[in-house]
Amino acid sequence: MEASPIVTSKQREEVVHGVPTEVVCTAFSNSIFVVVTQYGKMGTIVYVDPNTVGDNVGRPSLTTKVLLGKREMRADTHVHLYTFAFQPLIHVCAKNLVAFVSQEAGNKPVLLAMALKDKTMEGIQALREVIRSCQVW
Repeated sequence: MEASPIVTSKQREEVVHGVPTEVVCTAFSNSIFVVVTQYGKMGTIVYVDPNTVGDNVGRPSLTTKVLLGKREMRADTHVHLYTFAFQPLIHVCAKNLVAFVSQEAGNKPVLLAMALKDKTMEGIQALREVIRSCQVW
């Protein structure tokens, strides 16, 4: 009988809006690691942590924190899952890219490494679908 792997990974290369893109998703027992690169490097590393205590409406909230790389204004933010007003672009991109990963993985935290050329909403939506195709959670 073959033992199951300790960690599971999937990788995909795709051209997203004319930009060559690589995505790697790795599932650990306590978190998910997602790499999205259009430069061939890890770029900015953001920790996306679901808040276990929702607000009074019951919607989940996420806290993002830049661990390494480009920081914009503040190093961490705390907002509702679907409220992105007045958030630095790094945090908005991170939440839009991997909020669904955290939710579908049972509210596990996500470590996201991203180096993006295309930060448009259409580009982010297309990247989200590539991430979904690498589902390991």
